[in-house]
Amino acid sequence: MDECERSADGGNPAVPLSSGGTGEVRNSLAALLCVTAYPVLLLAVVTVGAAALLLRWDPARVSPLFLVGTLVYLAVLERLIPYEREWHPGSDEWRWYGAYFVLTMAGSALAQLLVTATVGWISPAEPAHHLGIEIPGALLTGSFVSYVVHRLGHSNPLLWRLHGVHHVPQKVNVANNGVNHVLDIVLAQSLVQLTLALVGFSRSSVLVVGLFVAAQGYFVHANIDVRIGRFNHLLASPEQHRLHHSTDLSEAGHYGSDLSCWDHFFGSFTWHPGREPAAIGLSDPGSFPGTGEILASLLHPWRRRPEAGRGPS
Repeated sequence: MDECERSADGGNPAVPLSSGGTGEVRNSLAALLCVTAYPVLLLAVVTVGAAALLLRWDPARVSPLFLVGTLVYLAVLERLIPYEREWHPGSDEWRWYGAYFVLTMAGSALAQLLVTATVGWISPAEPAHHLGIEIPGALLTGSFVSYVVHRLGHSNPLLWRLHGVHHVPQKVNVANNGVNHVLDIVLAQSLVQLTLALVGFSRSSVLVVGLFVAAQGYFVHANIDVRIGRFNHLLASPEQHRLHHSTDLSEAGHYGSDLSCWDHFFGSFTWHPGREPAAIGLSDPGSFPGTGEILASLLHPWRRRPEAGRGPS
């Protein structure tokens, strides 16, 4: 049952019910947002992507500005139509998440720099094929590489020491999407960018795909009660990704954060309409430092203590 339906049933509504007209207006707004929040985000991707191509905007400016806009939009929605109110970050968590976000952005920049310094010159400035072909091709290719790296991050003990940092928080929200080990980000994004460059996708197609992937990455992590129904078979959503963060590994599949096709193809697709995760985080919280222990988290991969709990199985 989604947030809008729960409002009608009296359970944990996005906005408290009221017998007055103000309460009815608020509940109507929440119901409208439940339906329109995701289409508006996708429309923003298309609009900004098209404008960037037609007006030849600088990707170095477009991408970060679009990311900031996406974060603000989703953060506001988390307050208006939250999935779980207790998942809102506290003051200490905002500081921790901010530090991790800076590290994640630094890792992304380093990954881009490494690829540019090696094979970045291979990517043509202008599309070799029609963008109607290049954009879907780049999306499928990048999504595949991202899926493989993410799945290996859960199945390979060494890579789990990096990726497990992301699964430490016991809540899922747009702010802690940036809680990552910096080397995990460098590895994943370098491999994606390297593959796209070697295949020969143009910078224009990579820009548009990058906008969509960024929006999807934060959307699936947002603490908003938005359901997309059967579109879950095509695109990843928050209800899938919340289960991915579950401590119950039997329901914690779905490694794609943008498309669902690779999860279907490799048998890891997970969508249980209406199911709430058993709990969020690690089945053995002691196997990783706490989120606030940032330096310890960064040094964790080199600890000799054997791994346990959520992760490679």
